[in-house]
Amino acid sequence: MKGVILHGGHGTRLRPLTHTGPKQLIPVANKPISQYVLEDLRDSGIKDIAIILGDIMPEKVKNHYGDGSKFGARITYIQQEKPGGIAQAVGLTEDFVKDSPFIVYLGDNLLKGGISKCVQEFKQKNYDAMILLCEVEEPQQFGVAEFDKKGNIVRLIEKPKKPPSNYALTGIYFLKPVVFEMIRKLKPSWRGELEITEALQMLMDAGYKVGHKIVEGWWKDTGTIEDIIEANTLMLDGLEPRIEGTVEDKGSIQGRVSVGKNAYIKKGALVRGPAIIGANTRIEKDVYIGPYTSIGNNVQIKKGEIENSIVMDNCTIEIDTKITDSMIGADSEIITNNKGPKGHKLIVGENSKIVF
Repeated sequence: MKGVILHGGHGTRLRPLTHTGPKQLIPVANKPISQYVLEDLRDSGIKDIAIILGDIMPEKVKNHYGDGSKFGARITYIQQEKPGGIAQAVGLTEDFVKDSPFIVYLGDNLLKGGISKCVQEFKQKNYDAMILLCEVEEPQQFGVAEFDKKGNIVRLIEKPKKPPSNYALTGIYFLKPVVFEMIRKLKPSWRGELEITEALQMLMDAGYKVGHKIVEGWWKDTGTIEDIIEANTLMLDGLEPRIEGTVEDKGSIQGRVSVGKNAYIKKGALVRGPAIIGANTRIEKDVYIGPYTSIGNNVQIKKGEIENSIVMDNCTIEIDTKITDSMIGADSEIITNNKGPKGHKLIVGENSKIVF
């Protein structure tokens, strides 16, 4: 089998963070979201992987993943000139896929437990396509499955105003090359895109074997700032504690905390897990890092409190107040000169400097 990671889209709901790079490279628990996807494919035995690049700084994607060798994979890059829907992106992979079955995995999706069991089921049942479904609270925001009385899927509808069920299609599709025949027949939807749900519907209508599996555990589509912060929480819930740096006082660590290489936590600081502190990061005395916080690499936290937030690489923070439910882009500086409100919720793009 082969793998396809969709790495395009403009990420408009994630601005300003996506002004300087693709949304799939935003870190969750100090790792780019799409890296979890690549590692899930690799760990499921799929090492020949194509990454579909969008037009938002594709060179950053290539710089991070290279030829894939450091991740135990072989990566082929395919450029998507402009967003035209999932099916349009899948259609670009026909020469790469050839006659192999393949998995399409949206690069901004996270799935607890991974897809390895699903890969085996797809092979064993010899499906022509298989979709993963997850029960959601707002199905109108997704492609939705309609079932008959026997529990079989009879229809797939993209973002219906009146959803026939609460089961949404996740961004993970198991396919055989016959799907390309359907994609070639597609016409743009009301959204101006080629819809993968319509291609799958064509397969069902033509009598092909389309299976489904309900996701066990959680699935997260990280399309908004709130989604990413929640995904960070979910990932940190499974964190394995590890101390690779220096902690002057063991009492500075409470709960499950991971401290990266050459990181330094001064006596008098408090890091309460689950939390992750990146390599070469320094946490000074009297700093408080609360639960569900990810601090990136080469960060200096000189003063202040941070909780339920993501601080990306190479940042400096020196505040008299508290940052919570926030995302701080890489290479940013946050400084306060005077005591202000008890807390701040910040969404800060890369290379920013905020003084207040």
